[in-house]
Amino acid sequence: QEQLVESGGGAAQAGESLRLSCTASESPLFNIYAMGWYRKAPGKQRELVAHISSNGDTDYADSVKGRFTISRDNANRTLYLQMNSLEFEDTGIYYCARFRAGGSSVGAWGQGTQVIISS
Repeated sequence: QEQLVESGGGAAQAGESLRLSCTASESPLFNIYAMGWYRKAPGKQRELVAHISSNGDTDYADSVKGRFTISRDNANRTLYLQMNSLEFEDTGIYYCARFRAGGSSVGAWGQGTQVIISS
């Protein structure tokens, strides 16, 4: 059964960096799927902050553009989110997501990893 397992969350000061990872187990077709990182901030709805297509095209929410970088290593079935110049507003639970082939809906979620930024 497919599992998405995140790691790399934690606490940081504003201005610092963190790198999140998400490894897909039991996913031999990882390379054909678009992937993304969602964020659930306290008191807010979950939002898509970064998206990467199967061919590597990326897209970002305005709030993280220029600071976050999403990337993927298909050989190791791993998704990354490099987060630089972290801000207090980046605090939240970050979820790795695998989109359905050819669609925009999410087919699988990770369990989430918490990021806490202190100002």
